[in-house]
Amino acid sequence: MEWLNYHHLLYFWMVAREGSIAKASKQLLLAQPTITGQIRALEGSLGQKLFARSGRNLVLTEVGRLVYRYANEIFSLGRELTDVLKGRPAERPVRLVVGVSDAMPKLIAFLLLQPALKLSDPVQIICHEDHPERLLAELATFELDLVLTDAPVGPLARVRAFSHLLGSCGISLFGTAAVAAKYRKGFPASLDGAPFLLPAENAVLRRSLEQWFRAQGISPRVVGEFKDSALLKTFGQAGIGVFAAPAVTEKDVKRQYGVSVLGRTDSVIERFYAITVDRKLKHPAVVAIAEAAHDQLFRRAR
Repeated sequence: MEWLNYHHLLYFWMVAREGSIAKASKQLLLAQPTITGQIRALEGSLGQKLFARSGRNLVLTEVGRLVYRYANEIFSLGRELTDVLKGRPAERPVRLVVGVSDAMPKLIAFLLLQPALKLSDPVQIICHEDHPERLLAELATFELDLVLTDAPVGPLARVRAFSHLLGSCGISLFGTAAVAAKYRKGFPASLDGAPFLLPAENAVLRRSLEQWFRAQGISPRVVGEFKDSALLKTFGQAGIGVFAAPAVTEKDVKRQYGVSVLGRTDSVIERFYAITVDRKLKHPAVVAIAEAAHDQLFRRAR
């Protein structure tokens, strides 16, 4: 039986956490060549490279990121064991590592994840925001438990993953009180020539809105395009233009940004998915998220 050398793993973990061998050597009180030799020994035993050079910096390889995640768990358990033996109570939370698509509305992501924090067992949520393709790559190497996105996994995806539809809804159109009052009458024809804030071109909502504009025979004046949905709403809050958001977030958008609804449509449908490597959901927090989405969040949109 092959045993993992935990001293070697500790040195690797410290270098990955501190960002350099020099910083890790100060923490460990060891010479840099010693740490370098121990990491090479760990790479030799695993048969995989854990670090790669990027200029003067060390960066984790794909395998290195996976090993680092396990090392975090291992040394977290070690600290917990020490606390228990010293008589300090330890209540270790369930970790849920979530990838959130950069096109995903932040309010939807929050509303979807919120039920996980209400479980009887404590849950620690770690969120990463990135492009869906990079998030799927991390999901494939088990760095993530879940990816939240506004589109299912495409047929050309390079990873084996499953799309679980959490729910769908129409959209609401918002603006400041003055903007809403100006464009509410005659909606949606009133939007022809109106200043509009759009999501970035890669967003599903962007494409759906443009199709709806064509179907309605209107051409809003695009005054801004945004990858970040929260920044888009901040511009809307300042009265720069009209913006759209999922109907299920209507109350939250109005309260958080102090804007008004000028119109609604079910002709533009937003869909939201949980992407996992499992055909059937297993992680207790992910199960809670899916059940709450089906039974509560999107129920009112049906």
